[in-house]
Amino acid sequence: MKIAVPVLGGRLSPHFGHCDTFSLIDVDDSTKALIATEQIEAPAHEPGLLPRWLGERGVTVIIAGWMGGRAQALFGERGIEVVVGAPSDTPEAVVAAYLNGTLERGDNLCDH
Repeated sequence: MKIAVPVLGGRLSPHFGHCDTFSLIDVDDSTKALIATEQIEAPAHEPGLLPRWLGERGVTVIIAGWMGGRAQALFGERGIEVVVGAPSDTPEAVVAAYLNGTLERGDNLCDH
């Protein structure tokens, strides 16, 4: 499993499309252990680009704060699970909470 977390200032970026980098975190499916983390620079924000771009990098899950409905649908079409409403914490903490079933989700405040 590969999980992508949009990052701004070392923490989950509240608005998915406005991050500086993405943390791509490889997870062992059976043990749920974090295997490797890679930081990659986010491309320029263009509608429809990120689902393809992240899909090409093997991402299977996105954990975000806010994300528009169209973006969620585009990820879904690629078979990428989208988790929204995540708190602004370090990528590793957010992923660990998701894997442990303790990720507290707030509102998805994106209105587009």
